[in-house]
Amino acid sequence: MPPQRLVLASASPRRLDLLRQVGLEPDEIVAAEIDETPLKTETPRLTALRLACAKAAKVAQARPGDFVLAADTVVSVGTRILPKVETREEGRRCLELLSGRAHRVLTGVAVAAPGGRTASRLVESRLHFKRLTGAEIEAYLDGGEGVGKAGGYGIQGKAGAFVTSIQGSYPAVVGLPLYETLNLLRGVGFASA
Repeated sequence: MPPQRLVLASASPRRLDLLRQVGLEPDEIVAAEIDETPLKTETPRLTALRLACAKAAKVAQARPGDFVLAADTVVSVGTRILPKVETREEGRRCLELLSGRAHRVLTGVAVAAPGGRTASRLVESRLHFKRLTGAEIEAYLDGGEGVGKAGGYGIQGKAGAFVTSIQGSYPAVVGLPLYETLNLLRGVGFASA
C-alpha cells in the first residue's frame, strides 16, 4: 500500500506551525485559489464552513489520491463578517469595531480523502477585547501584524494583549482547531493523525 500523503490547502504559516505542533508535517502545501466573497444570505458560520469545504474540494480535484486539509477563519460581530484586512484603513475600522466588544471567531475545517470521502467541522470561539485607545490602535497598525488576517488581528501576536476573555479553542482563533482537525483526519482514515 502506498504511503499516505497529506496536502495542506493553505499558505498560512500559522496553520503549518499548528500542524507541526502536533507532529504533522504536510507532504505538500497548495494554496487553494477560490472566491472568498460571502454570499448575501449566508451567516458567518456557513461562510467559514463553505469556504473550508470549497478549498479542500478545489485542491482535491488536482490531488485525488491524497488527503487534503483546508480551513477558513471568519471573524464576526453579530451577523457582520469582518474582512481579511488589506489596508491600514480597513485594519483601523476593524479594531475600532472590536474595541470593548465581544466577537466570534468561526473556523471551518474540511478534509477530503482519497476516493472522494469528505468530512468537515465548524469551531466557534467567543472573544472579548478591552477598550482600545486610539494610540493602541495606531501602534498595532504600525507593526503591520493585522494585514492579511481576518478581522485585522492575530491573537498569537501583540493583539493577544487586547483579549480580556476567550471561550473556545485558542488554536482555532489562530487558524486551525487541532483537536477537531486530528479527529477529522482520523475519521477519514489518515493513519498518522
